[in-house]
Amino acid sequence: MGSDASDQPPAINPDGHSSSYIPADRDTEFLQRDELRSVRLGLELLKPELIQTDEGIGSTIVVFGSARLKEAEAAQQELQRAEAEAARAPRDPARQRQLTIAKRQLELSQFYDIAREFGRLVSSTCQIGGHCDYVIMTGGGPGIMEAANRGAADVKAKSIGLNITLPHEQQPNPYITPQLSFQFRYFAIRKMHFMLRAKALVAFPGGFGTLDELFETLTLLQTGKTDRVVVVLVGREFWERLINWPFLVECGLISPHDLELFHYAETAQEAWDLIVRHNGVGTV
Repeated sequence: MGSDASDQPPAINPDGHSSSYIPADRDTEFLQRDELRSVRLGLELLKPELIQTDEGIGSTIVVFGSARLKEAEAAQQELQRAEAEAARAPRDPARQRQLTIAKRQLELSQFYDIAREFGRLVSSTCQIGGHCDYVIMTGGGPGIMEAANRGAADVKAKSIGLNITLPHEQQPNPYITPQLSFQFRYFAIRKMHFMLRAKALVAFPGGFGTLDELFETLTLLQTGKTDRVVVVLVGREFWERLINWPFLVECGLISPHDLELFHYAETAQEAWDLIVRHNGVGTV
């Protein structure tokens, strides 16, 4: 006669007890149940908060940008490979498309250096005498995020990385301060941590992830949910080509004064000067 799951004996641990004997806070399998989602959300909010408090993190600057942008040298090598591939098959549209992308990636590689310089500039200015204000915080990945964390590491300053579990593996870049390298399960809680201590959001050229965080922050500012975050877009030519802001105004979809919710900068120093003026911090 067949049996079902109810006929099976309960799971027994090596010590001879059923899993029911494990205290709830130590039972990791129990904590993964759907019914425990609210508990997991609370823990995911609390753990990074307590660690940042223990590390003395007073405020942050959130830096967003593409994970795909490379340093100039690496971008140049990619272009050379794309040129060689295109030369071997000049009529192959896929290889010609890759060549066009490689050329644009080389042009955009300047922003890696700007992001690194920004991380270095802010961290060397604001992490003095044990104070940890305006600490660089990124999504923890490669590209622009790596560059900003790297700039902080250049001057032996703390920086934060908020990684997230994804179907394709995402590893934290090696420049994040180890004790401030976090991994999130829930995008919503990660988004909250980006904003909890933020004094500024600095957005470099990027894709869906960058645009997601940028527009979410602009919406918080537009609706008055926050008024303490200054938004700086680095690379005016890129952003104005990407987003037709005046068209949104012409259609009545945003107000003219909504265009004052963000500012443009071309260099690390310009971005930092905007943040200093907005927050009235003088020479921090």
